[in-house]
Amino acid sequence: MRDLLIFNNIELILAGTIAGLFIIQLLYYLVTYSRPLKESKRNDTEKKEAQPAVSVIVYAKNESENLRKHLPSLLAQEYPEYEVIVVNDGSTDESDEVLKKLKNDNQHLYHTYIPEDVKYLSRKKLALTVGIKAAHHDILLFTEANCEPISKNWISTMARNYNKETSIVLGFCAYGNHKGFLHKLVAYDNLMSGLQYISAALTRHPYVGNGRNLSYKKDLFFAHKGYYKSLSLHAGDDDLFINESANSKNTRVEYSAESITEMAKIERFSMWKEMKVSRAATHRHYKGGTLTFYRMESFSYFLFFLTVIAAIVTGIFGNWLLSVLAGLLYISRFAVKATVLHKSALLLQQRPVTGWLFFLELILPLFNLYVRIYRAFRGKNDYTFRLGNK
Repeated sequence: MRDLLIFNNIELILAGTIAGLFIIQLLYYLVTYSRPLKESKRNDTEKKEAQPAVSVIVYAKNESENLRKHLPSLLAQEYPEYEVIVVNDGSTDESDEVLKKLKNDNQHLYHTYIPEDVKYLSRKKLALTVGIKAAHHDILLFTEANCEPISKNWISTMARNYNKETSIVLGFCAYGNHKGFLHKLVAYDNLMSGLQYISAALTRHPYVGNGRNLSYKKDLFFAHKGYYKSLSLHAGDDDLFINESANSKNTRVEYSAESITEMAKIERFSMWKEMKVSRAATHRHYKGGTLTFYRMESFSYFLFFLTVIAAIVTGIFGNWLLSVLAGLLYISRFAVKATVLHKSALLLQQRPVTGWLFFLELILPLFNLYVRIYRAFRGKNDYTFRLGNK
């Protein structure tokens, strides 16, 4: 029995490394990623029911089916004064006909068109700027044609956050429940990124937002010269603008059930890959170290995972107590993460992917690394002077 308590130097190093990384992982999930859970009740009760006039801006490019399916839910919001502005970015499908038909029964719907031959600008940023200039109200609320709010009180729950100090409100867009491993991976990625920017905002360190559910004031947009600083990039209309303009005083976050939007199913892996590559192009322009802080979680997890494997193998041929210790710490860490993410997914109106978690937490960081490498070799395509369209 005494021999079980005797470890050689290699075993001691492995045990100490596992214990240290285990503590780091627990801190990430019990403190950082669980913050939205802990703050949800207090965060909700502190908000007043302000109802300022709101302009909802929707970007659409060849989205006739999505407009037909999702736009009615935007037009049927229970809110006293709002307008919906759809910016049609050079669509060649039936988008214009769909918008004209919906306009007949909805006088608070407006739409404008960006000619297809416009070049040398990020078309999406140009389209959004046109929509912002057309807005009649100072409070702007953004989403996209492939998204819809899950409640008729979406506008009211987002708008209630505004006061004299608030200029930005960050919301969350859930990914629906769809069969197939790709959709579990997309849902997991969406949940993790959402928890990251929500948690950061709750600690008064906002760093990005999601353009599928995002609000800010028109005055703020023009005070920061719109998308001027990222005009050479195709991407960045939501994350880079928020990264530049958000601070500890002017930003609030809203993630109550009625404030959440849901995006449509991503049909192909290639579509999701391009979305990830586009977002990765903006990461190096972020100010502050928040993104690095979250990347360190993935890095520490892989070190933990590899060290656990090394410890188990070493213990099999040496002191088996090391293998038991490594296995118990891995199971404990996994149970904590699974519990936090399961509850967080339910909070954010997204179907939990707990049964897939073992595979997802291994694959997503590797895929993110692949995306960063892939983007590095096609970086010239990030810029508007190389391509006319986004």
